[in-house]
Amino acid sequence: MIPLYKPYMPEHLPELDNILHSGALAYGKWGRKLEEKLGEYIGNPNIAVVNSFNSSMLVTLTTLGIKAGDEIIASPMSCLASNQPFASIGAKVVWADIDPTTGTLNPDSVKSKISKNTKAIFHNHHCGYPGYIDEINAIGKQHGIYVVDDAIEAFGSEYKGKRIGKTGTDATVFSFQTVRLPNTIDGGAFAFKDNTLYEKAKRIRDLGINRQKFRDELGEISPLCDITEPGYSATLSDINSYIGCLQLDSINKLIKTQRINAENWKSKIESEYPDYKTLTSLYQNPNYWVFGILVPNKTETILHYRSLGFCASGVHLPNYNYSIFGKRDELPGVDDFYLKFVALPCGWWINNQYNLFI
Repeated sequence: MIPLYKPYMPEHLPELDNILHSGALAYGKWGRKLEEKLGEYIGNPNIAVVNSFNSSMLVTLTTLGIKAGDEIIASPMSCLASNQPFASIGAKVVWADIDPTTGTLNPDSVKSKISKNTKAIFHNHHCGYPGYIDEINAIGKQHGIYVVDDAIEAFGSEYKGKRIGKTGTDATVFSFQTVRLPNTIDGGAFAFKDNTLYEKAKRIRDLGINRQKFRDELGEISPLCDITEPGYSATLSDINSYIGCLQLDSINKLIKTQRINAENWKSKIESEYPDYKTLTSLYQNPNYWVFGILVPNKTETILHYRSLGFCASGVHLPNYNYSIFGKRDELPGVDDFYLKFVALPCGWWINNQYNLFI
């Protein structure tokens, strides 16, 4: 069966053995190189790598000053990894509804959920499909609230011709976990629009340390370097970073393949399944981590595509089902979308060896 997800790995890793025996395994040369390449790709140099998506979330939350009791507006129609960090710091998640035709936050619902305790909006781009970025950013600006693009599945996706991470949002979090593109086996990144917040986030990523002042001229830890911020040990190793660098060398080709696959799916579905609807938006150019459709009968459709050799899935369970987040709100858009959404394999591994689009 053709999988819905598949880890990509370059065929050759020529420097890996040298790195493993170099004595320099922690964040260093390759981590900085990966950040440079990432910045060039998304068009924003204020990006730093971390050892997991969870770390990218926690560093961002701490950088923005979000603490226990603060309210976060978020979508329940996303990966658990996107919302569990809120619970881990004791923040209160306020679920907003989604547009049932896109799977992404409904701006009107977001606006209605804002209170005096709201500190941030986390805007999940469901399965790599960008949401209403301008509208959500305008709401944040109007109310003086941070907006964070949750791009856990959306690296390389574009909105109005700009890649996620360079769309005017205050911050963006990325996942480089195994089934993402790129993957560093595990890892992630955060990006900020504001340089001061970016520099703060880099210190928080590294135990609150300013590395330029941490050691004296003898290489000893300097008593003159104070630690004034909480922090995490969240830097990415040079081994993982090196793998990420090589993956970025192929990222354009891989995402192009996925977009070609999406066009093939779209043509086939429009001609053969008129009662199915594909996820589309005027301003989107998704990375097509998966190809999303809305169908009359979800279970029947999943079984149908699996019988054809495609591992179809609904992907995510609405997170309001988990008691860790408190009581469930009435969100008709989420309910409608969850009943209809099916993801089909659309990844780089589907190519001419498969004759299944014909």
